[in-house]
Amino acid sequence: MDTKVETTGTARYVTLTDQNFAAEALQSPTPVLVDFWAPWCGPCRMMAPVIDELAAQFAGRAKIAKLDVDTNPETASTYGISSIPALLIFQRGVVVEQVIGAVSKRTLAQKLEERLK
Repeated sequence: MDTKVETTGTARYVTLTDQNFAAEALQSPTPVLVDFWAPWCGPCRMMAPVIDELAAQFAGRAKIAKLDVDTNPETASTYGISSIPALLIFQRGVVVEQVIGAVSKRTLAQKLEERLK
């Protein structure tokens, strides 16, 4: 399976595709924050540094991942993504949190911490 891990400074997030989504997000033993985004989306670009920081902060405890909705429409459709950025937290294959729009790092970090208890 071809799983791409992006590295920005110390951050490491997984790039999801329609092909690797089940293995990387649904079958993960740790919580997974998935950023559904697109390159043309201004708020999505604003969230990019936050996603990078969360990847570094939660390394080894939770998986941080990004899925480009333009190149992976099947997964975006499966989860009813109609507004981006859409940030979903999966735990044991189930969506346990959903946030639409740009939010603070603190808000997302708190939601992830709750899932790690």
